[in-house]
Amino acid sequence: MNGNIQIPIPVNEPVRSYAPGTPERRALKARLAELAAEPIEIPLIIGGKEVRTGNTCDAVMPHNHGHVLGTWHKAGKDEVTEAIGAAAQAHREWAAWSFEDRAAVLLKAAELLATSWRSTINGATMLCQSKTAFQAEIDSACELIDFYRFNAHYAERLYEDQPLSVGGAWNRLDYRPLEGFVYAVTPFNFTSIAGNLPTAPALMGNTVIWKPASVTAYTGYHLMRLLQAAGLPPGVINFVPGDAAAVSQVALNHPSLAGIHFTGSTEVFQTMWRTVGENIQRYHGYPRLVGETGGKDFIVAHASADPAALVTAIVRGGFEYQGQKCSAVSRVYLPDSLWRTVQDDLLGQASGIAMGDVADFRNFMGAVIDRGAYNKITAYLEEARRSSDASILVGGAADDATGYFIRPTIIEAKRPDYRTMCEEIFGPVVTLYVYPERQWTETLKLVDTTSPYALTGAVFATDRRALREADGALRFAAGNYYVNDKPTGAVVGQQPFGGARASGTNDKAGSMLNLLRWVSARTIKENFAPPTEYRYPFMIEE
Repeated sequence: MNGNIQIPIPVNEPVRSYAPGTPERRALKARLAELAAEPIEIPLIIGGKEVRTGNTCDAVMPHNHGHVLGTWHKAGKDEVTEAIGAAAQAHREWAAWSFEDRAAVLLKAAELLATSWRSTINGATMLCQSKTAFQAEIDSACELIDFYRFNAHYAERLYEDQPLSVGGAWNRLDYRPLEGFVYAVTPFNFTSIAGNLPTAPALMGNTVIWKPASVTAYTGYHLMRLLQAAGLPPGVINFVPGDAAAVSQVALNHPSLAGIHFTGSTEVFQTMWRTVGENIQRYHGYPRLVGETGGKDFIVAHASADPAALVTAIVRGGFEYQGQKCSAVSRVYLPDSLWRTVQDDLLGQASGIAMGDVADFRNFMGAVIDRGAYNKITAYLEEARRSSDASILVGGAADDATGYFIRPTIIEAKRPDYRTMCEEIFGPVVTLYVYPERQWTETLKLVDTTSPYALTGAVFATDRRALREADGALRFAAGNYYVNDKPTGAVVGQQPFGGARASGTNDKAGSMLNLLRWVSARTIKENFAPPTEYRYPFMIEE
């Protein structure tokens, strides 16, 4: 093929409003009704073929857990082994494809998702993960479209990075895929992450074993069908939902494991890392470990903060999608002078939040994901009720009769080290600590040292000196740091996402930094005028 082929320059996908009277609102409501009325059978997809094991689980709506969306088949040892074999077979051809051909698959998927598949993927996300129309739109449509388009652009830039060639030699870098398979383990909370973690390594020529979160096998299956519709060859990504321990037991102990692309809990990622370490002599190479895990994300406000902007950031950052974002506001530090100003407004807005079935577009919140999450979150609330070190200012109510509903809750901690100020809860619970205004500098140290995590955080102030001080004090406290904005809502191409410390390897999903982890570079030197004499000039006698 002649010429310098250029990937289309990406732009962020516009967010649709779903306002009354818009065509996207009508289309989404119609598709929601269709999906809810048509339970489906969800097979594994291995080497492009559907596999049914007979060992099944139901996929249900979190906000109506009696409503079954589908029945999914669980992978066992034999199926995971078969998937690894299919990945190995597909690797031979896929790794030899030109970058342009691999990128074309993702660009086609992005175009389908932006058009004819948009209502299906958004609808599946709403029903399976209890997201509102807006939360689904910014996740399963816009962010995933952006991942597909921007990753292709960043990969092109990476391939263009070549060494100098001087002195009659031609030097170049061959960006090879890893040898073996990449094990992608995706979370329940973001369809965009579920779509990105398998496809980012695949774009670079790798083949993938994909284990979605069990509670989102339904959404994952729709994503696999989207990729197949876009022309993804059989075996490049193998869809193997199942018990995490059973699937990982096979994948992590296989000699061909080349990498792990993970988003989930810190505990699980540390266990996987430990298993890899124990098996290090077993592998054909050193597996690449890329993980984004937990967060205990903060807002710290200075006395000069804008009250209205601060309240909005807490409400949106803490309670959108039921607080089930890795980046969700979970701990807030307010000076006593500002707390007196914002208290009534904050508590009033939180208490007035509409919650219920996400198919009712009037609701701001849906349900938490499942019974396990419901029990964990309500246990924190019960402890806060009994504690002399905390008080529930608003919310705290929960009801699981129809769905796993927990009211948005604000706790005031009497101590900055109270449990809900330190531990990740992953629910609609925000804990605030009111500090003496004069202790701004000391409070910044608290923010930096209270949690083992360092994912997202935000500072609110109009005093520039305070902003400068916070920026220095909190430089390592968050991988995504926001000034006068909520610490959620990172946009691909604008705020590459990821954190360090206990929050992960900070490889920044949706950036060139992440794609670098999925290639193994080969340096090639071609000499056009090779020497023909072994002796050097300095060896000649005078």
